Amino acid sequence: MEIAKELVSEDDLKALPDPDKLGFGIHFTDHMFVMDYEEGRGWHSPRITPYGDFHLDPAAVVLHYGQAIFEGLKAYRGRDGKIRLFRPRDNMKRMNRSAWRMCMPQIDEEFLLSAIKELVRIESRWVPEAKGTSLYIRPFMIATEAFLGVRPAKEYILSVILSPVGAYYSEGFNPVKIFVTDKFVRAAKGGVGEAKTAGNYAASLMASEEAKELGFTQVLWLDCAERRYIEEVGTMNIFFLMEDALVTPALSGSILPGITRDSVMKLAASWGIRVEERPITIDEVIEKAQSGELKECFGSGTAAVISPVASLYYKGESYEINGGKTGPLAQRLFDELTAIQYGEKEDRFGWIEVL
Repeated sequence: MEIAKELVSEDDLKALPDPDKLGFGIHFTDHMFVMDYEEGRGWHSPRITPYGDFHLDPAAVVLHYGQAIFEGLKAYRGRDGKIRLFRPRDNMKRMNRSAWRMCMPQIDEEFLLSAIKELVRIESRWVPEAKGTSLYIRPFMIATEAFLGVRPAKEYILSVILSPVGAYYSEGFNPVKIFVTDKFVRAAKGGVGEAKTAGNYAASLMASEEAKELGFTQVLWLDCAERRYIEEVGTMNIFFLMEDALVTPALSGSILPGITRDSVMKLAASWGIRVEERPITIDEVIEKAQSGELKECFGSGTAAVISPVASLYYKGESYEINGGKTGPLAQRLFDELTAIQYGEKEDRFGWIEVL
């Protein structure tokens, strides 16, 4: 398919935001990518247009039954001025897995990636230069058919919007405090926890608000059946360095298969660190935190890359990790991943695509 283009005139382009005040997901670029789907016709009418509103019928399925999925990846500007994408093909694959789980149409992964690259090229002035900043890329799909029966929709919109971003957390790379909830759950095995679908994030809001009121940055989720097994943090996968092994919960159907998570495991293994994917109970983590065997804890995700954890708060008690400081492995992983993303180190894994 040929991508039609309707571009904003030079005189009407938005002013770029202050690179020191980007925040996360606040500013949006001049253009977006859109294409439509109809059952029997497939995907059609791909276009890059000025950023603007959608027209949705009040009966659109997404508004009533939550058929909505999304992805998140970033474009980085290196010191050489080149713009790089990090593992974008894995995002395309994961979006199709989410679409399958939510009974939504599959996309041509190569075509969508080419559309994203073209959109980023058009919006290249929006890719910030400062280290730690990037252009966040948000592909998403929503069900637009006007129908109130409970079944998969027959019409969809797929869109890509862009947002220049700074650090995801106000703490930056400093360690964060995590609230462990045994009251609320995010997902269940057999549910949609492994899909990047909007409802998962709606389900997380109540516990997240409770954690913030108590002064914590994020929530650590436990399994829905026993409230014992660790799953993930609100916007990140979680890792524990203990007994000289880097341990992370095994993917069980209720945990998002993070692309940064996979990158962390591959990097650590290449450095000779034993990596374990297995069930981990909160009791095991607390016991090892108390004994000092838990050397480090950190989250991983596209938004924050690596986020060191200073402490876990569970059942009214706070358990400090590594003296509340960033551990050497978390620092090394952050430095290595960001160096690869910005083109400052060799990409041994073939993760980078240069525009």
